[in-house]
Amino acid sequence: MTKTYRELIVWQKSYKLSLLIYEQTSRFPKSEIYSLTSQVRRAVVSIPSNIAEGYCRYSKKEYIQFLQIAYGSGAELETQVLLAKDLKYISEKDYYEMSDLLLEVMKMLNSLIAKVRSSI
Repeated sequence: MTKTYRELIVWQKSYKLSLLIYEQTSRFPKSEIYSLTSQVRRAVVSIPSNIAEGYCRYSKKEYIQFLQIAYGSGAELETQVLLAKDLKYISEKDYYEMSDLLLEVMKMLNSLIAKVRSSI
């Protein structure tokens, strides 16, 4: 068992994704600052934040709940990143880099949820 949520690979990868998304959204049009930019940033930050909060809860059921919230934020982010690509706010290359990392995080979250659920 890890001693802190920061040791979880899924947290590390989702944190890396957050940094990548912040870098990309800094290039979005200024007209998007209160809409898509804000939405994308909230969704991506929600992933490692909910992993951390869930890890620090006292019950496995609460942990699962927060992991599921993180997973839902990932699905929300997936839609928003696709929209950013289609609006030409990000390049195809950058889209696939973010999308691949997000897919990896989503798979890891799904596995972690199943693992924690099976230990109840």
